Amino acid sequence: MKRFKNMLIVYNDVPGADDALTQGAALAVANDSRLTLVDICPIGYRTPDFIAEREKRLRRTVRSLHLEEIKDVDARVLVGDGCEEVIRQVLRARHDMVIASSEGGGPLKNALYGTMATALMRKCPCPVWIVKPGQSAVYRRVLAAVDVDPNGSTIDPLSAKVIEMASSLANGHNAEFHVLHAWDVTGKDADTIYSEVPDPTRARLLDNHEAVRRAALEDLLERHVYGHATPVPHLPRGTPVWEISGAVESHEIDLVVMGTASRSGLAALFLGNSAETILAATRCGVMTVKPDGFEASISLEQGRDVA
Repeated sequence: MKRFKNMLIVYNDVPGADDALTQGAALAVANDSRLTLVDICPIGYRTPDFIAEREKRLRRTVRSLHLEEIKDVDARVLVGDGCEEVIRQVLRARHDMVIASSEGGGPLKNALYGTMATALMRKCPCPVWIVKPGQSAVYRRVLAAVDVDPNGSTIDPLSAKVIEMASSLANGHNAEFHVLHAWDVTGKDADTIYSEVPDPTRARLLDNHEAVRRAALEDLLERHVYGHATPVPHLPRGTPVWEISGAVESHEIDLVVMGTASRSGLAALFLGNSAETILAATRCGVMTVKPDGFEASISLEQGRDVA
């Protein structure tokens, strides 16, 4: 599945930029994709000499790739706020994937101000892949975190996109493909399960709810897994963000693919800072996928770029 045709790599002065470049170049080759490298020049440093040096650095990097398989490689220096200028570039050029490094920083800085990586995960309209510095270029295990309809009657479109994307990446890396759906008892049974009911009744309710979720997950996988990837399903009962983090550690996951919104009561998994929490708390990279219709609240008229 050659899903990505116009990719963007953020290549700036942070640890892991070369790792992001390695992953992005390999994905661009696999997808026969156009590739654009961008560096960010803060407004306070926008002197002609400074920008010229950044341009030379990018061009040297492009020449050093030696990727004849990539037919179209571009390099641009963007001036302004990192996240906003990257999103403007995405909107202008219609990029369908952004790859950047998790730049790190102290816990206090990240808590107060966030990072460009986390801001991109929240705001960028196309999929965003955040690579951890020092990660192996070959991913051995990919995990898709999904939501399913507790009634088992519909398939969440965002979860379908996550499965398709994650299985495609697992195929490309010949990686194990894990799929996780964390669940809990819902509806009237949620009150019953915590009341004083006999243990056999509680066990029956839990078994019934898990069976419904398992059937819905199997339906999702049957319809949307791409290629030869064989999914390994996980259906833990618990809080999604903790279950995902636990699975990352216990199964040595290299990449988590997850959505950023959800239509069900488990929306807390995909809203707020859940992807950011997983990125910060684990050693793996994170790819976030937006729902159809997501629009970035960024004006194209602000900012400028220097080619």
